[in-house]
Amino acid sequence: MLSIGFSPLIPTYVLWALGAVVTLLAILALVSRGPVAILRAIALGLVLLALANPALVQEDREKVKDIVAVVIDRSTSQTLGDRSPMTDQVRAELERRFGSLADVDPRFIEADDGNGDDGTRLFAALSNGLSDVPPDRLAGVVFVTDGVVHDIPPSVEGLGFRAPLHALITGRPDERDRQIKLLEAPRFGIVGKDQTIRAQIMERGGTGSALVTVRRDGQVLTRQQVRADTPFSLDVRIEHGGTNVVELEVEGLANELTQANNRAVVPIEGIREKLRVLLVSGEPHAGERTWRNLLKSDANVDLVHFTILRPPEKQDGTPINELSLIAFPTRELFQQKIKEFDLIIFDRYANQSILPSSYFENIVRYVREGGAILVAAGPEFASYGSLAQTRLAPIIPGQPNGSIVEQPYKARITDTGDRHPVTRDLPGSEQSPPAWGEWLRIIGSQVQSGDTLMSGANDLPLLVLRREDKGRVALLLSDHAWLWARGYQDGGPHLDLLRRLAHWLMKEPALEEEALRASAQGRDIRIERQTMAETADPATLVAPSGAESSVPLTETRPGLFTAQVASRELGLHTVRSGNLITFVSIGPANPRELMDVFSNTEALSSIADATGGSVRRVAMAGDQSITVPRVLAVHSGTRFSGGDWIGIKPSDSAIVRGVSVFPMALGFVGLVLLIGSTLAAWLIEGRRRA
Repeated sequence: MLSIGFSPLIPTYVLWALGAVVTLLAILALVSRGPVAILRAIALGLVLLALANPALVQEDREKVKDIVAVVIDRSTSQTLGDRSPMTDQVRAELERRFGSLADVDPRFIEADDGNGDDGTRLFAALSNGLSDVPPDRLAGVVFVTDGVVHDIPPSVEGLGFRAPLHALITGRPDERDRQIKLLEAPRFGIVGKDQTIRAQIMERGGTGSALVTVRRDGQVLTRQQVRADTPFSLDVRIEHGGTNVVELEVEGLANELTQANNRAVVPIEGIREKLRVLLVSGEPHAGERTWRNLLKSDANVDLVHFTILRPPEKQDGTPINELSLIAFPTRELFQQKIKEFDLIIFDRYANQSILPSSYFENIVRYVREGGAILVAAGPEFASYGSLAQTRLAPIIPGQPNGSIVEQPYKARITDTGDRHPVTRDLPGSEQSPPAWGEWLRIIGSQVQSGDTLMSGANDLPLLVLRREDKGRVALLLSDHAWLWARGYQDGGPHLDLLRRLAHWLMKEPALEEEALRASAQGRDIRIERQTMAETADPATLVAPSGAESSVPLTETRPGLFTAQVASRELGLHTVRSGNLITFVSIGPANPRELMDVFSNTEALSSIADATGGSVRRVAMAGDQSITVPRVLAVHSGTRFSGGDWIGIKPSDSAIVRGVSVFPMALGFVGLVLLIGSTLAAWLIEGRRRA
């Protein structure tokens, strides 16, 4: 390619100033001397041209291929219906058609979901994919998408290029779908009280009403028919502390686009107004205040504490109702208000005929209906006044054998205790013998039911837990936990042990021995299965699309099986193991990708029209065939599309391989021109004077 270039010998502003002076002198000369002054003006112009240093530039240019960007939408909405295989077919056809164009280099860019809840970001993917391409080398852009795009620039100036943009829309215009949308969803609720959830069914191509199923923790609460596009309310009782998983599911339509949005899950954190604990102490002993101090330190515990002052051997005839500063309200506590307590603790309590048998029957009924008791036993448990000799016997997991072993020993966690959340990983238990102080007494007992988590001297059971119908019972067969609290032989983890024990009895979800949990870490799902069994069956993972997969679990700690699996889909995933169920959401709870699932041609129309491009569907209603337009190179004009074709705009981009420069105003040629013009002006003006 041949062109003329300039490399001034003096600064540009000086050259322009001299040009102005030369122009003024030429005009004055023409006015005063007439046409004869033209040669003088030419001579001055040649001098000025010499100072501009013109040169012939010969470039050795190599034509390069034009770039056409093809952005393939791989977002979550592109997995709905038959859009994914449709996208693959369109891509394959575009590869074939662009491959037949000699001067075109197609660049295929895959666009996934954006971070967080950014949705589909095709223009961001386009910008990243063309970061190394000069804008004037871009001949066109083709989007293969369902039209659900969330980063469309407000104007064509925001694109950063002038090539035509075409969108080939997957999906079909006759798509049907139904979804459930949450309007109000509480995050917290008081245990035992109702919370209201408001929702609405939205549909296109539906029937106008649908059946909604409501579940709590996997159990069906109700089914009711609800009108579409009309808000409705549901009252749900918060049954327990921790997460109450409320699931709303609307029946699907025949041949609907997806059922991933037919379900909404509301995790409601159950909060107890106060955990009410009744602590009944019997004979005074050195560790009497251990339980009181522990429970009073918890601001969420409302403690009611009574101490029975008279030991069994005290027989002085003093009436029972005169043994304390206030009357012991047995009828109020164990008959009228017993259901208000979350836990009853008997700390070294011996039966002294203060509680009649009917009250013990009330306690048994209270436990079986969901209450909890803890028996912290001392020597009285082996005596005739033992609670095991009362009508509590059917629910107490161990019966005393009459022996009291008084010798130093270190409490040990049993194999069962290694698997139980109450005693697993107690500080100091990681070594053998455990790194904690000794206890000095244990009550001999024969365990009849329940799980023995800790053992003491002579391998006697020390801590036994038992489930009784809906309630729970714990038996601690020593009154020496206070030695740990006092730091005897460096003490031990009394706070961890006793707090976990109390909270297990009060049904703390984190301490359940049979539990299933799932959490999200980016696109990875971590599954935890807590079980007392030696093995755990694979968990079943159900993706939002309904696809099921089996996930094998590996034991990472005794009783704790885990797995981590990557998820391709955004939205709510269901995890099942046996009769346990939990949910985990990948990405936002209500992702933008599933809020508007219908393919459309309107969103990209304005930006495509502004570039001279087009937006068109590749499939029509009721037609299984895929139509991909022809690709043509359009060298001029403002429109780059027709009925069955899309156009690209070729550029003149080239790579300069070499440059040759030939100065025009220097050397012999410049000297001849300058001298010739001066001599011609002198000869002509001389003749005129003659």
